[in-house]
Amino acid sequence: MAGNENYLLAVDVGLHTGLALFSEDAALLWYRSHHLSSPAKLKKVIAKLLREKPRPTHLLLEGGGPLTDLWLSEANKLAISSRQIHAQQWRDKLFYARQHRSGSQAKREADGLARQVIEQLGSKNPTGLRHDTAEAILIGLYGLLQLGWLETWPKKGINR
Repeated sequence: MAGNENYLLAVDVGLHTGLALFSEDAALLWYRSHHLSSPAKLKKVIAKLLREKPRPTHLLLEGGGPLTDLWLSEANKLAISSRQIHAQQWRDKLFYARQHRSGSQAKREADGLARQVIEQLGSKNPTGLRHDTAEAILIGLYGLLQLGWLETWPKKGINR
């Protein structure tokens, strides 16, 4: 993994921010969430995350508004390729329509699929998994497919 030069940071944007970092060989390096009390604190976390090693070369954000603008601004300063998407884009790609008819159903499905991604692409088994972190993992899966870093999903017969 140390030889990789490209990394994707997937973000479920908010003051409750879900994060997942993937390498170019489609390995899930880490996933976590940050719960911040203000946009100013989020701005500091963004600056740190986009500079720490391994440094993301690609940033995929789900969300909009001023908090997304903080991410885009910092990524622009660092010449990180960034893209903003909406939840419906990755949900339509990764789920059947019947799997995300309501918000609560979509969150349950996201948790299940995120655990499968962790099992196949990650190195440690999930314990507690917050919905923002699960969604960041799936935003990252969508990004891997879009970038061509992962050719297909599922990998071992996981139902999509």
